[in-house]
Amino acid sequence: MFTGIVTAIGTLREARHDGDLHAVIACPFDPATIAIGASIACSGVCLTVVDKGGTAGDAWFAVDISGETIARTAPGHWAEGAQLNLEPALKLGDELGGHIVTGHVDGVGSVVSITPVGDSKQFVIAASKELAPYLAPKGSITLDGVSLTVNTVDDQADGTCHFMLNIIPHTAEVTTIGQLSSGDAVNLEIDVLARYLQRMQSLRS
Repeated sequence: MFTGIVTAIGTLREARHDGDLHAVIACPFDPATIAIGASIACSGVCLTVVDKGGTAGDAWFAVDISGETIARTAPGHWAEGAQLNLEPALKLGDELGGHIVTGHVDGVGSVVSITPVGDSKQFVIAASKELAPYLAPKGSITLDGVSLTVNTVDDQADGTCHFMLNIIPHTAEVTTIGQLSSGDAVNLEIDVLARYLQRMQSLRS
């Protein structure tokens, strides 16, 4: 379980296909605090640590990424040199600063536009018709592992939707969101509460 509050940006240092994709991710963590078998969210994807090393502030950890995970997440996230938003799993007693995030990507969206507004930027993201029913103004969404609040939702004629996010300078600086451009693909995870509410509503229909 995660909160969507990114603690560091990592770099995919090595990606080797050996059955699954074996990836080594460089990060500024202390390896003494990383446990083998622990979960770390990598741009919104919950992955299991299978190896680790390095020193405090210059560490690395290794994960195995299945073909199913690669197929269901944004293209380019698993290429050598790619930067990833990192968040270790929530510990009992930790502050829940964002919202409840499972680390299971529900779909891939795309950046429609980025508009400066004051010091912040407004991002418009396109979501598929499968995810559209789960998005609501002032609801929560996880974008590349970052917990964000949906400002507006604009339903499209084909059943898809465009939703708007306000990205403050701090968020842009400490996550990979500040590196995004129009047309880029992003991992989306809907709010777990919205998922259950939609399921309950469908059973009543």
